[in-house]
Amino acid sequence: MKQINKKMCRSYRCLPLLLTLLGLLLADSTSAYEGKTVRLALQWFPQAQFAGYYMAKEKGIYSEYGLNVEILRGDADSDSLVRVVSGKADFGTAFLSTAIERRSKGAPLINIGQIVQRSALMLVARNNSGIRTIKDLDGARIGTWGNTFQLQPQALFRREQLQVDFVRQAPSFELFMRGGLDATLAMWYNEYYRLIAYGLNPDEMTTFFFSDLDLNQPEDGIYCLESTMKKSPETAAALVQASVKGWEYAFAHPKETVDTLLRIMKMHKVRANKAHQTWMLARMQDIIMVEGRSQLDTRLKIDDFNATSKMLLQNGVTTTDISYHEFYKDLSQ
Repeated sequence: MKQINKKMCRSYRCLPLLLTLLGLLLADSTSAYEGKTVRLALQWFPQAQFAGYYMAKEKGIYSEYGLNVEILRGDADSDSLVRVVSGKADFGTAFLSTAIERRSKGAPLINIGQIVQRSALMLVARNNSGIRTIKDLDGARIGTWGNTFQLQPQALFRREQLQVDFVRQAPSFELFMRGGLDATLAMWYNEYYRLIAYGLNPDEMTTFFFSDLDLNQPEDGIYCLESTMKKSPETAAALVQASVKGWEYAFAHPKETVDTLLRIMKMHKVRANKAHQTWMLARMQDIIMVEGRSQLDTRLKIDDFNATSKMLLQNGVTTTDISYHEFYKDLSQ
């Protein structure tokens, strides 16, 4: 009995050392991303378009996944993917078409999570213009903001063999409101609401969604460099998973989310409208949680990728094919 007690005493004396070693081993296995600071670059100013990322940070969801995320807001003079490629950000959000274009030009960017599943881009015409169908747009003057937003319309009009004139318009939509344009491009969650705010009722407008015209090009996805993902796939996976939780929280708590965004927008001196941000959040839910799904699916659909790649090639934006399996990395498994 004394021998057993002596052996037990010796074992217990070793226990603190064993626990210490075990702790070091566990710490080493999670140090790749636990408490790691990463920078996430967004495309634009704080608004409900990015609600999931802001709520993931505000509610400590990123911290729960072992990440300290610094959100880098965008503006007219910054480009989220340029920040990623230059090393000023570790991750960034961007349109699928933009990321494919950059990849084709040599930027080693990969998609690690496709958040938006349905394009929010649309064409809007006033009913009194006489435009009821796509064919009625032949010869029309159409308002746009830049080359990036013309890709889907160009593909549509080429397919339908229509001739149109793109006109660069101001954010005020004054030219469209005064009848100087036959139709205008708009994002469902943003410019379309502004047209309503200007006094146009929905029943006074004819709308065409590109996602309904077999030209779905999903917008916001999460991107990083190949080297970033290979160096720490756990970090990339954690960022995507935590961002998903942030979006799910935002959709489940819309009032709290909008109030939080308004506070953040005010802090960044961004003009904010509560009704607009509420509308934007609801529309983001429509294009993210498609087909009534209860869970957010971050997989990039191969059909959407192929259709977008084909359109970019046909428009001369890209000159080489890009492999889906090299461009998209599924980290959800």
